[in-house]
Amino acid sequence: MSGSFLGLFKYPLCFAVLYLGYFPVSYSQIMTVQGKIDSESMGTVLAHEHVMVDWVGADQTRNHRWSVNEVVARALPFLKEVKQKGVTTFIDCTPAYLGRDPLVLKKLSELSGLQIITNTGFYGAGENKYVPKKVLEASADSIARVWIHEFFKGIDSTGIKPGFIKISVDANTQLSSFHQKLVAAAALTHLQTGLTIVSHTGSDEAAGQQIDILKKMEAPTSAFVWAHAQNGTMQGNLDIVGQGGWISLDGVNADGENGKKNIDFYVQRLLVLKERKFLDHVLISQDAGWYTVGEENGGNFRGYTDIFEVLLPELKKNGFTSEELDLFMKVNPARAFSLKPVKY
Repeated sequence: MSGSFLGLFKYPLCFAVLYLGYFPVSYSQIMTVQGKIDSESMGTVLAHEHVMVDWVGADQTRNHRWSVNEVVARALPFLKEVKQKGVTTFIDCTPAYLGRDPLVLKKLSELSGLQIITNTGFYGAGENKYVPKKVLEASADSIARVWIHEFFKGIDSTGIKPGFIKISVDANTQLSSFHQKLVAAAALTHLQTGLTIVSHTGSDEAAGQQIDILKKMEAPTSAFVWAHAQNGTMQGNLDIVGQGGWISLDGVNADGENGKKNIDFYVQRLLVLKERKFLDHVLISQDAGWYTVGEENGGNFRGYTDIFEVLLPELKKNGFTSEELDLFMKVNPARAFSLKPVKY
């Protein structure tokens, strides 16, 4: 990550408003690594996946640790495969300092024909290992300033702009003070950019506390996506959806000896949400991929087809209509990730 990126901490937050005059935004649009598209053009969407991850930590990760060509060569066949399944848009949820590389994603988008979306934000889970030390002491305003700059000016010198905010918090019953700052920074960024907030969240309590922070800051709960909501309870999922938030059930995995159990879990949870008439606030995905930096040839790369080959057929067997499946794969992602009207 460039020094100029962290250097933004010294400027007042209000500077971001100045960008609004020459960055026209339509609120039925999505920001991809190749530019804006209309939300109607998203088509079938994988809402939470990964191309690459680097677990070494914020203090050591840099793009010299991987070969762009090697990553592209490893990931491209899997992206082409899922495009053949009808996928149009691929949302990459790897954040800064954890292996986000917008140039890799742009090249993969060009070669695969998929519309790929990257993000801005910081990943606090894992006891802040993937957050630069300087950021830990920064204010919510200062953190938001960096993310807002990426939205209006692009990530580093690439000119590639994020299409959502990705944060993460540890699965504790009480958010740490820093993780509360991350959520507050995401709210501030949303209010000035309209970007959706996707938060890696592991517990009902952590999800509820984030919703409370958004309400306190007058950010709409509809801007919040609880990533990995399958790790929460059914009641916790219902509580967040009932307050207008989104739940992302994104651990679909039909592989291995637990594959059937995994698919059955998703079918049953979706049946309850259908009964409660909450399907219009649900996203589904796989959290798959994962070229792992430092492992030979990126390690064990998992493909992105389980939803199409296993889950969707099982849902049909259990009475889900084509219209309901389109909610998960097309309608809901377009609504969830469309740029929202800004407050300022």
